[in-house]
Amino acid sequence: MALLIHIIIAFSSLLYTALVFMAPSERRLKAAYVLVAGTLASGTFLLAAKPSHLTETCVMGLSYLAIVTFGIVGARRKLATQVVRINRSK
Repeated sequence: MALLIHIIIAFSSLLYTALVFMAPSERRLKAAYVLVAGTLASGTFLLAAKPSHLTETCVMGLSYLAIVTFGIVGARRKLATQVVRINRSK
């Protein structure tokens, strides 16, 4: 059951990060951070419960984290650009 919850949180996080990248906002970024933290927390719990696949788990976790970080950083840059444009037009 914990694995299913972890997979659902991680997949939701990936989809939500794609949404945030397309239409960034401060509120959406904060929600994306919560989803990433939830994924990392549930992954850590699963790893502590069954540490037998440590290498595979670490590779998958780092891959997930790289993808989500790229999306969040891109969304943050887009949002910063939007704020600068709004401030210049005033």
